[in-house]
Amino acid sequence: MHDGSERLAQDVAVLSAMAEQMPQYLDSDILYWPAPRGGMPALTLGGYLLREQRLLALGNLLTPDQRAEVDKAVTQFNQALANRVVRFENKAHHELEARLRQWEEHLKDMDRGTFDRSSNYSTAVETRAIIQALLDRLSMPPYQIGARPLQHLAALDTRLRSRWQPGEFVWPAEWADAYPRSSCWWLYGTPLTQE
Repeated sequence: MHDGSERLAQDVAVLSAMAEQMPQYLDSDILYWPAPRGGMPALTLGGYLLREQRLLALGNLLTPDQRAEVDKAVTQFNQALANRVVRFENKAHHELEARLRQWEEHLKDMDRGTFDRSSNYSTAVETRAIIQALLDRLSMPPYQIGARPLQHLAALDTRLRSRWQPGEFVWPAEWADAYPRSSCWWLYGTPLTQE
């Protein structure tokens, strides 16, 4: 596994590539845009917002050139959103619904005992972090979330808490400052699975 600083450097490159394609992506009807470059994840609003949030929170771990690249990407993203508020909101809501279903499937796998908590949770929980990034952005004006996704997430969180084993931060330790335990408890431990 790459260490946190290597993964942050990858995040900078991915964020920059996603921001470049954001206008075309927002103007499309596609939810999962093809990867901007080889080896990168598909472009989604949640994928972009997850990285933006993390990189802005951990700017002190970036080089000056990386910080400048992040600032440029954030500016490009905000410019893309300027005349696409409704398109952003609609696309964000569709992705939020899809991510909630995806997270629910992970939890069902845990219930069935088909989920290897030691090797899979730190990867699977990225879906939960993307959900949070989408909700954080949708809670800002001029956007609206609505009650249904919040209720769905609350039910999923209750389900996860019923089998939660608090513990260490599951991602690279240097990222912990971006994810406070009080609001991101689901990154500090692992779920107990059915034996």
